[in-house]
Amino acid sequence: MTKFAVPTRGEVSESNQAIFDKLEKGLGFVPNLYAYFAKNETALADYLAMQGRKSTLKAKEREVINIVTSQINGCHYCQSAHTVLGKMNGFSEDQILEIRKGSASFDNKLNALVKFTQSIVENKGNASTESKEAFFAAGYDESSLIDVVFVVGDKIISNYIHNLTGFEIDFPLAAEL
Repeated sequence: MTKFAVPTRGEVSESNQAIFDKLEKGLGFVPNLYAYFAKNETALADYLAMQGRKSTLKAKEREVINIVTSQINGCHYCQSAHTVLGKMNGFSEDQILEIRKGSASFDNKLNALVKFTQSIVENKGNASTESKEAFFAAGYDESSLIDVVFVVGDKIISNYIHNLTGFEIDFPLAAEL
């Protein structure tokens, strides 16, 4: 069986080493997911640029999308990372578990976002009419719809990379549902 190793700083290109240095300075470490992207000359910079793009969505809303997508795709790495990030963005452990189970009863707008995201991911972009109508009724618009799809796409990339490779999770492990 192929073993996928996360590269060290010395094993990546100079341009990726510079990104590692910025991540180390900003986050205090280089998450294994980001380090793994650095096996490719441009993937890490491209991925970080996509994550850093301007959005109509608040950080908390993006975390909802990240959590839902990672749960549906069965990515334990991203479930774990976004449990930490979700807490940093104001969610409680119980709220994160509820989001992972497919609802946000504590906030009607976020609940519509959970359901819409769930429908997008489960139906490969063919979200149900009901979830779209609830999304728009909750106050989102077509610009937000585009941003939701960007975040889903971002998360599918990282979910698939980890699901294919299974490298070590370097965040506290998310609870099993």
